[in-house]
Amino acid sequence: MSKETKEQPAAENPEELHNLKVTKPKEWAAGIPAVAAALADVFEETGVVRGPGALFKMNQKGGFDCSSCAWPDPDDDRSPVAEYCENGAKALAEEATTKKLAPEFFAQNSVADLAKLDDMEIGKKGRIAQPMYLPKGGTHYQPISWDDAFHKIGDKLNSLNSPNEAAFYTSGRTSNEASFVYQLFVREFGTNNMPDCSNMCHESTSVGLAEAIGIGKGTVTLYDFYDTDVIIIMGQNPGTNHPRMLTALEKAKNKGSKIIAVNPLHEAGLMGFKNPQTVKGIMGITTQLADLYLQVQINGDMALLKALQRLLYDAEQQEPGKVFDKEFIEKSTVGYTEFIERVKHFNVDALCAAAGVPVEQVKEAANLLKHKSKIIICWAMGVTQHKNGVDTVKEIVNLTLLKGSIGKAGAGLFPVRGHSNVQGNRTMMIWDKPKKKHLDKLKELYGFSPPQQNGFDVVESIKAMQEGKLKVFFAMGGNFLSATPDTTYTADAMRKLELSVHVSTKLNRSHLVHGEEAIILPTLARSDKDVINGEDQFISCENSMGVVQMSKGILEPVSKDLLNETQIVCELAKATLANRTVIDWDKFANSYDAVRDDIGKVIPGFENYNQRVRLPGGFYLPNGAREGKFETEKFKDKAPFTITQLPEHKIADDEYMMTTIRSHDQFNTTIYGMDDRYRGIHNERRVIFMNPKDIAKAGFMQGDKVDLFNYFDGIERVARLFIIVPYNIPERNTATYYPEGNVLVPINSVADKSNCPTSKLVFIKIRKHVE
Repeated sequence: MSKETKEQPAAENPEELHNLKVTKPKEWAAGIPAVAAALADVFEETGVVRGPGALFKMNQKGGFDCSSCAWPDPDDDRSPVAEYCENGAKALAEEATTKKLAPEFFAQNSVADLAKLDDMEIGKKGRIAQPMYLPKGGTHYQPISWDDAFHKIGDKLNSLNSPNEAAFYTSGRTSNEASFVYQLFVREFGTNNMPDCSNMCHESTSVGLAEAIGIGKGTVTLYDFYDTDVIIIMGQNPGTNHPRMLTALEKAKNKGSKIIAVNPLHEAGLMGFKNPQTVKGIMGITTQLADLYLQVQINGDMALLKALQRLLYDAEQQEPGKVFDKEFIEKSTVGYTEFIERVKHFNVDALCAAAGVPVEQVKEAANLLKHKSKIIICWAMGVTQHKNGVDTVKEIVNLTLLKGSIGKAGAGLFPVRGHSNVQGNRTMMIWDKPKKKHLDKLKELYGFSPPQQNGFDVVESIKAMQEGKLKVFFAMGGNFLSATPDTTYTADAMRKLELSVHVSTKLNRSHLVHGEEAIILPTLARSDKDVINGEDQFISCENSMGVVQMSKGILEPVSKDLLNETQIVCELAKATLANRTVIDWDKFANSYDAVRDDIGKVIPGFENYNQRVRLPGGFYLPNGAREGKFETEKFKDKAPFTITQLPEHKIADDEYMMTTIRSHDQFNTTIYGMDDRYRGIHNERRVIFMNPKDIAKAGFMQGDKVDLFNYFDGIERVARLFIIVPYNIPERNTATYYPEGNVLVPINSVADKSNCPTSKLVFIKIRKHVE
């Protein structure tokens, strides 16, 4: 074993723990407590007029899109009062805050001092009010003019030996318009190094679905939720991560749908819902959601799916033609015979043991599915962030194909995207592996030759920084360091950059772990008014169900020294490319309509973009799989069954499997507070959830302070000072919050094919903390 040790960055090394209080976990989500928590944050950050007024326009037709999750807005039955959730309101509070960081703040607070704060304290400081620059060897950020910032970045980019020495990251917050001009600039500059947040979350979905059904997106609409028989929710926690989904699930239940929940932890938002917009919910009456809760072991999903396939096969033999959709299989799939030969040899008992679910419960699930074809399967990071994430997605597709549960009303596949417009970014060609036909379109329209070779994704970018292959890192939004795996490795890599640039609304940790030089470019938030040449503008976004709609901010920005993201890209392009460019960047900077006109010429499905996006509720993008058309790379109009291998996990006697999760008081890397009231955690985030039997067997006690270790690749990674909390989680399974647990996620532990970090399965050892 190597003696090399990787500990978390000193800035995140806690000196003490807060006063942890543990209460009984909730068995339902939302209700009046959610309303109270949301409004408390809004009032505190924005006052009694600014924020509450904006809430009435969030997710409304003609209003602005929430900057939190990508859950779709209803087409025709939006609540006129509150078409948002608790976390959406908290996200608005963060960006609509009246607190702003002027030059005096940065003069009074060194980078080193700010880095000692935790992520929540950093984020709560307020909006950045002007461009800031940290010179080489500097200790404090100092103000810089926009022109000087653009020329400094442009000069650095032009000094590189190759455009491939720079990488350009994108967060899901970025609009369609900004994403399109961003990739256009990057490709005219000469690289496909465009890592994005999809690389770290649903990349396994994008790869798996594209190979299996011909499109890397979901196939359902909200209407399908209201016309389905069974909804399976795998590796997803809607109560915290997509709270507005609870309303759709309640409607489905009221229409007779059954819900099967599949998750290692018992989550409040999968068990019950108190809808605060109904009399029933206000009175505290709970709608029971999950009819069956299958508590799989971490990464037990594939074994569960294979067990269900075998049980359904057995049922098909007893009732030929009544369980499998033979007509659909014959007409729309390939590979059934070879696939079913494998299924015949599946051992249900062994598969259920591998899944960690009692056989009788799996049989109950199979019975719920047996005579139904209107089935929707939803999933998120609990499925994708594993070494076998792509294959598990394909196994989900296999089950759907057997049942003919795709391409029809009330049925289909639904990867629930985590960040608003993360799906739109990819549609706008933010991708390190662009398709030739898309690059050819750029050449046809603009006349330059885009680079053809694949660029770096997130993990590849971090390694390239570490190896000195990347000199410049430009981030369009996000908190890259806190989102990425192997935090110490990533921090060390970022410090080797010559220049790091972040387009941001608020301060975050990535501004404090920087290259030799660093620049922060402050931008407008979704809720801010975006005025160009005296006219209010709007942007557009794509949600998880492929609907593109307009988003128009209404709040006065906290500073007059902010630019929108599209303007930032255009000015940077001018400063970098100068006379080399063949693109009229001023046209794009002055007109979102001009950007949308060009999007309509390049990207299929966006014809007449400017007219259609102005329709109330926007428009749906084409989705062949939704219509039962499968244009896969290998087969035309056929969806292939996929043969997959069951993962095997060998755990040493003193090891545990750990998954990283969000608390209820956070969205991605943005920490709103120190409570996770659904799981009963208050005043603390550095906790590790363990099965009570494991705690006793290891000689620990509730409340013990421990250190966590990972030894992947012979490197000792350490996360210090966590508190043990007993929880309803399978034996040998544990959970920690991220980003606190990210230091343990190895940079080289990634999903096959997608290169997605395996943040949902980390092998750890637990030892008592020594003061």
